[in-house]
Amino acid sequence: MSTQETFVIVGAGMAGAKAAEALRAEGFLGRIVLIGEEPERPYERPPLSKGFLQGTVEREKIFVHSKSWYTKNKIELRSSTKATGIDTSAHRVDCARGGSVYYDKLLLTTGASPRPLTISGSDRHRVYYLRRIEDSQQLKFALSVSSRVAIIGAGWIGLEVAAAARDAGLDVTLLERGEIPLQHILGAEVAGIFATLHTDHGVDLRCNTQVRRITGDNPRQGTGVELSDGTVIDADLIVAGIGAVPNTALAQAAGLELENGIKVNEHLCTSDPDIYAAGDVANAFHPLLGLHIRSEHWFNALSQPAVAARSMLGQNAEYSEVPYFFTDQFGLSMEYCGYMAPAGYEEVLFRGDKETLEFMVFWLKEHRVIAGMNVNIWDQTEHIKALIRSALPVDTEQLANIDVSLETILMNAQASTK
Repeated sequence: MSTQETFVIVGAGMAGAKAAEALRAEGFLGRIVLIGEEPERPYERPPLSKGFLQGTVEREKIFVHSKSWYTKNKIELRSSTKATGIDTSAHRVDCARGGSVYYDKLLLTTGASPRPLTISGSDRHRVYYLRRIEDSQQLKFALSVSSRVAIIGAGWIGLEVAAAARDAGLDVTLLERGEIPLQHILGAEVAGIFATLHTDHGVDLRCNTQVRRITGDNPRQGTGVELSDGTVIDADLIVAGIGAVPNTALAQAAGLELENGIKVNEHLCTSDPDIYAAGDVANAFHPLLGLHIRSEHWFNALSQPAVAARSMLGQNAEYSEVPYFFTDQFGLSMEYCGYMAPAGYEEVLFRGDKETLEFMVFWLKEHRVIAGMNVNIWDQTEHIKALIRSALPVDTEQLANIDVSLETILMNAQASTK
């Protein structure tokens, strides 16, 4: 392979670091420049709302690679560097400092940013978001000196922060605009499990609520949340977890095709043949599902970069991994595989004991498994993915029977088609 080519990666998070790693693993001998705005070297984000926030995971453990790895593998890591523009005709990335960098191939792993509150008072102090390592460090300290927290948004981030705050002994009020947390993701049959989990652990969960403004005793300090009905929730700190927005400004200015992120094909190539995208920012065509999806979960940041790297090297690689994410809350550890398209599901099937929080759930359509979740039951993820990939009708009585293995169910489904 040529030692003269330069591959540039903009976005020094986990996806960017894994892409650089994959390029070297594939034998690329050219120049690799990894550009990131943050002063830190690339790190994993899930611990920021889990172990690192709770103090059970050390800071050094969250980094993707050691400092020496970048030197050893000849990766030019440019931290604290903001990419300000892409000149596609000149194959150049412009930076706020350090000048410009020429590229033969460019990979965008610019991630996403927390969706900001737009209500009155949202610019006050002690209103926190959680995305970067410094956010988690600041929130960890705030939790240690506070007694009451109000969390706006009961998605995965809101729920995980609520669990961390309760474990730290704080009074927690969790505000959700929908009927129940996670209903749009898991459906009412399963979402209620997480709602009950939190209320059983003392979280004051308030659904169907609209937040009007952040209150305060002075113009700068936030001391509570006022709801649309006039109720005021007093709080020492406020956490906003109302979703994320893909960081597409660079791509948009460069004229790349956008659609809920940077639109890419199954090879993770953008509308420009020399530019690729991966991770949270990429809305990728999924050959298994037959549609574009954008996932803001760790697994995509871990897995997509290797496909992008091979594609950049001219190999025929495509990303077809079954979507996956996980969470840990109050002793409930969960893994979820699959994707429920807008058309939804027809049946929800439970397997195991919901009362002891050791069970599995399957979402089915036309007796085919389209998604599955294992709770405090391990080593089942690959079997669930295999059922999803097969797209075969399964025996639902067997699927509900914990004594019948998932491998057997799949073999029976395959045999019935012969």
